[in-house]
Amino acid sequence: MKHIYLNLKRFDVPTEFGGVNRIAPVADWAEYIVKNTQDELKKYDRSEVEFAMYFPEVHLLNVAKAKTEDSPIKVGCQSVYRADTAVGGNFGAFTTNRPASAMVAAGCETTIIGHCEERNDKAGILAEAGVTDTDAVNRLLNQEIKCAIERGMTVLYCIGEKSEEQDQWQEVLGKQLEIGLKDVDKSKVVIAYEPIWSIGPGKTPAGKDYITKIARFVKEQTGGMDIVYGGGLKQDNAAMLASIDEIDGGLIALTRFQGEIGYYPEEYLEIIRLYMGK
Repeated sequence: MKHIYLNLKRFDVPTEFGGVNRIAPVADWAEYIVKNTQDELKKYDRSEVEFAMYFPEVHLLNVAKAKTEDSPIKVGCQSVYRADTAVGGNFGAFTTNRPASAMVAAGCETTIIGHCEERNDKAGILAEAGVTDTDAVNRLLNQEIKCAIERGMTVLYCIGEKSEEQDQWQEVLGKQLEIGLKDVDKSKVVIAYEPIWSIGPGKTPAGKDYITKIARFVKEQTGGMDIVYGGGLKQDNAAMLASIDEIDGGLIALTRFQGEIGYYPEEYLEIIRLYMGK
């Protein structure tokens, strides 16, 4: 089974506010994406590949309305909070946070947890509080994963090393896997590997040999869990990533990196065609 994920971050922000959204008004943005991809995605065998899209919370209800009954798109949110509502317990006192119960009620089947942007945010907050325990972020993410799974969601769990951590990549990734997946039903989780040191303008992308090495390590450490490339599945690397037996798919974000950069549904579909070979 291959897994093609789409992280839409905050690509809904219009260009006049500094964002990259040129495809639709904000109110229609999510509906536009779903309606311009789901019919093409239906052409793929669902026993061979799954498609999930991670939307900002404000768009989830519009996504649910736009999906057809036989849509292959699994709707996802961008992480969940580390605690949840409960009968006889917390009934909803989660101002600014996303309890898994609310996300499931809004139509989510899956969530992305541990993305490098989430990890950086949590690490920054802990640093402001004087916390120097480097494993603290992994423990918080472990709580989020458990909350998501307990609500019936699947999880895309992101791991990755920064440039200053490359010499210790085995230790860094090993801790992210060990602590993040502690007491977790691994059948509900797919790993996404983000080579953080190679992501961004002007940086050298991770090569096939390096990605293969990491994928083998992850599978050895986890007993063969599925792993996708989280450093950006795109037209330039789709064929290369498809040639790596240990890689089970990819995470797409931006589809255009020059000129009018942004996410465009027709380019997203082309990336999938290149990766799947059809």
